[in-house]
Amino acid sequence: MPTISKIAVYALRGPKIPRPHWTSHFPVPTGNEIFVQLHTDDPKVGPGIGFATSYTTIEPLIHPWKTGFAQQIVGEDALAPERLYNKLFNLTTNREANEKGWSREAVIRLSAAVDIACWDLLGKASNLPLYRLFGGFTNKVDCYGTCGYYREGKDFGELESELRLMLEQGHRRLKVKTGGLPLEQDLERLAFIRKVIGDDVELMVDVNRAWDIKTALRAVEFLEQEVRPRWLEEPIRWEDDRRGAKLLSQKTKIPISGGESEITSYGCRALLEEQAIDILQFDVTMYGGFTEGRKLTGLCELNHVGVAPHHDCFIHSHLVASSPAGLIVEAFTDPERDPLQAELFENAPAIIDGQIEISDEPGLGLRVSEKALEKYGERIL
Repeated sequence: MPTISKIAVYALRGPKIPRPHWTSHFPVPTGNEIFVQLHTDDPKVGPGIGFATSYTTIEPLIHPWKTGFAQQIVGEDALAPERLYNKLFNLTTNREANEKGWSREAVIRLSAAVDIACWDLLGKASNLPLYRLFGGFTNKVDCYGTCGYYREGKDFGELESELRLMLEQGHRRLKVKTGGLPLEQDLERLAFIRKVIGDDVELMVDVNRAWDIKTALRAVEFLEQEVRPRWLEEPIRWEDDRRGAKLLSQKTKIPISGGESEITSYGCRALLEEQAIDILQFDVTMYGGFTEGRKLTGLCELNHVGVAPHHDCFIHSHLVASSPAGLIVEAFTDPERDPLQAELFENAPAIIDGQIEISDEPGLGLRVSEKALEKYGERIL
């Protein structure tokens, strides 16, 4: 069996922009990822690629690579992702990892990136795309465009221009941000968005955990009548979001979604056990990789919960396509908001009529652009 012989690691950073995009309460970077490339001792297998996403400073994810993290990986079986993921995740309770200053969050993020790369290797060794290895339910998945961010000085005119850009790109499903203004102003903003896009475009509303339960209950009365969202995402503040989402779901017909803010698959399992959500939005580039993502997808299917992962549509499309529980993937097609989605891959699947058709190239089926890597990447290993 091939073993992992060499690792290349890059920090990917999008450019800083004068007017950053904000959710309800935090700015979103234009790109902030660790890119991992695993090489094997078999020239016919590899390399495999994987990614770790961070919305906070990326320095804690760089530090482990500078202090021996790669030694945990080199020499391991390249086609045993479950074993390698388990080894790396267990570093979260390892004395040596603590002595070296590897934070728990960093280890979780990096174990996910390595796991994705390991599965990419497995797909290439099998000469099969991952969606087929995972189950092969379909080769096409729906996608939606995320937009409607807050920005300094952004008025309804700029908001309308942003929405029309997304529609001109062919999106028939949009997700917008809310929770960053007093409730009455936010509801006026959402009603304006619905008016601009019309009734034929599906609309999802993302609160990013900004509301308390009383505010959320007031909001859903208006949303049901005037906005008619497909789902309401992470509506309740972080400190009691699971119980709050469950209470809210009992008071509204709007499906509740969540999961991106968890840091392990166990947190997602708790959301399902609490019966707090109708749609799970885990992110395999932030925790769990495909090893845990596959388990969560199966768990959703058994619990009649839909799968609509957060971020990285070209990565997550393989999981969504693998199962009847798969609903949709999230795309960021504004190149200013996410230049990495726009430029990182030479052969990214096209989004046509609101769908992504997955190629039958083996593994992830993605080739990283050397030009984009030079533009946005810093080699750290």
